[in-house]
Amino acid sequence: MKTSRWWQQCSVISFLLGVWLPAWILAQTTPPPQGITSPKPQKVRLQFRLVGYPRKHNEGRIEVFYKGEWGTICDDDFSLSNANVLCRQLGFVSATGWTHSAKYGKGLGKIWLDNVQCNGGEKSIELCKSRGWGNSDCTHDEDAGVICKDERLPGFVDSNIIDVQVDENKVEKVRLRPVVFTKKMPVTEGVVEIKYKDGWAQICDVGWTPKNTRVICGMLGFPHERKVNKNFYKLTTERQRQQYLLHSVACVGTEVHLAACPMEFNKGNATGSCKGGMPAVVSCVPGPQYVQNNALKKKKLKTTSTVRLKGGAKLGEGRVEVLRNNEWGTVCDDRWTLLSASVVCRELGFGSAKEALTGARMGQGMGPIHMNEVQCLGTEKSMWNCVFKNITSEDCQHVEDASVRCNTPYMDLENSIRLTGGRTRYEGRVEVLSTEANGTRSWGLICGGAWGTKEAMVVCRQLGLGYANHGLQETWYWDSSNVTEMVMSGVKCTGNEMSLSHCQQHRTVSCQKTAAKFSAGVICSETASDLVLNAPLVQQSVYIEDRPLHMLYCAAEENCLSKSAASANWPYGHRRLLRFSSQIHNIGRADFRPKAGRHSWVWHACHGHYHSMDIFTHYDLLSSNGTKVAEGHKASFCLEDTECHEGISKRYECANFGEQGITVGCWDLYRHDIDCQWIDITDIKPGNYILQIVINPNFEVAESDFTNNAMKCNCKYDGHRIWLHNCHMGDAFSEEAERRFEKYPGQFNNQISSSA
Repeated sequence: MKTSRWWQQCSVISFLLGVWLPAWILAQTTPPPQGITSPKPQKVRLQFRLVGYPRKHNEGRIEVFYKGEWGTICDDDFSLSNANVLCRQLGFVSATGWTHSAKYGKGLGKIWLDNVQCNGGEKSIELCKSRGWGNSDCTHDEDAGVICKDERLPGFVDSNIIDVQVDENKVEKVRLRPVVFTKKMPVTEGVVEIKYKDGWAQICDVGWTPKNTRVICGMLGFPHERKVNKNFYKLTTERQRQQYLLHSVACVGTEVHLAACPMEFNKGNATGSCKGGMPAVVSCVPGPQYVQNNALKKKKLKTTSTVRLKGGAKLGEGRVEVLRNNEWGTVCDDRWTLLSASVVCRELGFGSAKEALTGARMGQGMGPIHMNEVQCLGTEKSMWNCVFKNITSEDCQHVEDASVRCNTPYMDLENSIRLTGGRTRYEGRVEVLSTEANGTRSWGLICGGAWGTKEAMVVCRQLGLGYANHGLQETWYWDSSNVTEMVMSGVKCTGNEMSLSHCQQHRTVSCQKTAAKFSAGVICSETASDLVLNAPLVQQSVYIEDRPLHMLYCAAEENCLSKSAASANWPYGHRRLLRFSSQIHNIGRADFRPKAGRHSWVWHACHGHYHSMDIFTHYDLLSSNGTKVAEGHKASFCLEDTECHEGISKRYECANFGEQGITVGCWDLYRHDIDCQWIDITDIKPGNYILQIVINPNFEVAESDFTNNAMKCNCKYDGHRIWLHNCHMGDAFSEEAERRFEKYPGQFNNQISSSA
């Protein structure tokens, strides 16, 4: 057998020499061929960057630094597979698209590569087929660009210029293999295995320490490690043949990836022995969100934390917010690192940090900025134990809010649902994997009745497709599969669930419209808007106006007065109105657009404008026990950019039937003196109340965060004048402060103190 293999190898080598040697000699005297080849990997260290305008940080014209010069790549034969290879070299997990014809502007200098053809799995673009370095018949009008998924690979810094060196021995994927079969997810204990070529290899446990275990658990999404019964594993692993690739692993314990630890690779073909040892075995403690025992889960979740994540699409990612003096605030990104981000992640019950994001990448916060220049060692139990500076207004703005992406346990949730029929992977009819009584598994549909944005949010999260753009109740235009049976109905989600299976649903399927065209669908998006009210402005601008009825005909027509106005002696008398300005900011990462298209906007002749949403805001006056005593509602008279932050241009204007919306970084101001910007309090008696304002109350338009859509104020009315105190967003204070707010609505100052 060995002789046969040796002879085959010799034959292959002889053949290759016969073909390659004459070609090499010929190449010394003739110009390079024009054909497409797989170039030999260069020993030159490559660099990559994204440039051009306009663009986001994860997209742009792709440029390569080779032999001391930056150059571009031609779009001939370009594909998503090419983009996937390039995005990984830039430190992103994958590509979502690519561009041609110099969409991000024309480059200068060399066009380094042309007719690039990758299969998508290559470690480097230089391993793909092409015409060779510098051999191109293109102009810079054909410069290619890439659009990368906004998620970094572990170990890559968040820099635009990425140094790349192909290293076959780099550890990328790690898993735990349980020796006893289990269906329970996540897997918290087992033999540590690392991806090697087309299979998996083990690590020799000689010299293995708890610090190594801590790093492995952190990578796999677990905050803590625990001891393991090695004797049990010794017996089971002795019967199996092991492939040892690594030994002498020496982690400090604060690394976010095994690849960052000093380690020694076995030379040869990964069949090295492990004298006196066995495969490394690890046991991890899951965070409260992933605990199987429900009683234990509830107990763990009751603990109040002083840190939270906001605005992320998935569990374990978002803008970092910390609680100080009972008020939530953000963290400035100066000196923000993976070590500090990992402390946050572990404190919240996740693993170490995949990414420490800067520049408000998960949207800007509102309110105070509590911390600056946070410097953690990585071993702290809480971010408050780290060194940090107090903030001053000159130090930081919300454009510098820090955010994180944490490692989370693999739950295998994405394999129980799929989208079909869409034009892209981000949209389609939702199909659910169901198991029948006889054990056979098949795909089924979800009844579209009552399906909405919150349910779509869960689907998009479960599939790793970001935020929900729309939840659709009819999907006749996506009828591309042979799945026709409804297997789920009455689905009702809070929007925070990890999986549709965690949402409420009918025990037996009950659907009024059973045809496949009435099944549920979604459109997902990598980014989403996030609307939030300027609470201090409401407090500053409030006043009472007694407005004559003859000036309120239009308002009455648009249902902006209380019911008792219908029986008033028109046009005599007046209505007492609680008036205030509301300034609605879009702090998200996508423009806020009306759900309905322009063709279905309603013209209101009385006020001379189009309404693009039936109800845009609720204005309510509540008693101290939460009972509604007066209300107003605001249809979107028009959504437009009134003002924007410096450097951001207005995009939406209502005049002349223009496009409506609110641009990221801009705000729409409804002044106190326009119609319906009020609550009719004519019938209200003097007393203490709570003013509540809710934007986008019916979740008509998707947002990254609905918890900051409500605003509350203490309200004191003496029959002649009105005072607002303590105006704040619904999620701005601690739970304890909120409870005190509800109990004592008549506070006279804006401070929440322990004596309140």
